[in-house]
Amino acid sequence: MPKMKTKKAAAKRLRITGSGRVRRSKQGGNHGLSNKSRKRLRRLRKNDMVAKSFEKHFKRLLPYG
Repeated sequence: MPKMKTKKAAAKRLRITGSGRVRRSKQGGNHGLSNKSRKRLRRLRKNDMVAKSFEKHFKRLLPYG
């Protein structure tokens, strides 16, 4: 049986945590930063979790995650 291929776009954006949840970074922190408040930018640095309803879909994209 051949190996399953990882979807590289998903691998660059998502990680599977030790408990099996899917971690992602928050959107909106790449450009146009000068008109966002410091408080808002500080919050964007932190990671976020994918909603439970989407986890199964994303884990399918990362078979060896």
